[in-house]
Amino acid sequence: MEIFQHMQFVDLIEFFGTFAFAISGVRLASAKQFDLFGAFVVGFVTAIGGGTVRDLLLDVTPFWMQNPIYMWCTLFALVFVMIFRKHLVHLNNTFFVFDSIGLGLFVVVGVEKTIELGYPAWVVITMGTITGAIGGVIRDMLINEIPLIFRKDIYALACVFGGVVFTALYALDVNLFINEIASASTVIFTRFMAVKYHWHIPILKGEQNKQ
Repeated sequence: MEIFQHMQFVDLIEFFGTFAFAISGVRLASAKQFDLFGAFVVGFVTAIGGGTVRDLLLDVTPFWMQNPIYMWCTLFALVFVMIFRKHLVHLNNTFFVFDSIGLGLFVVVGVEKTIELGYPAWVVITMGTITGAIGGVIRDMLINEIPLIFRKDIYALACVFGGVVFTALYALDVNLFINEIASASTVIFTRFMAVKYHWHIPILKGEQNKQ
């Protein structure tokens, strides 16, 4: 019974993260004046891209192919953006919060699934990072933007920190629910602090073209 309840909680985490990321994808597609189908595709890819890459690397069936709820989440996100599109421009900070929360939750889902399959810690952290960050990379490529994780913003590195915290607490046999909260909070806190204080990874400077 306890395992069943926990699985329901993990599913809830994944659904909420899916909705948050789908909104971010639909909003950016809207800004690029995509049609409704294009916006849906961008939102869906944003929501399931990281988990799909993770599952393919782990040689398991991609999660969204086993439950249609992820498509429904994306459709709901599309309708949500259509209904509240006039208000969204005033809610950028709010949706930054939801995007950060979704990032943290997806990292938790990714590391848990990888641990359950028996992989070592370095693979667990990598798969958690992929789950959280790759959907945004694909989204940015589809809308012809430089992916966020390749710019100054600390994004993927926040996922790495969350994965490290989860694997460390898991090795110490900390209660799983507490571990999930701590790991997701690490990702969210890192994102908030990085944006607030403009933390970033040093830029790799190449040779400038001579005129």
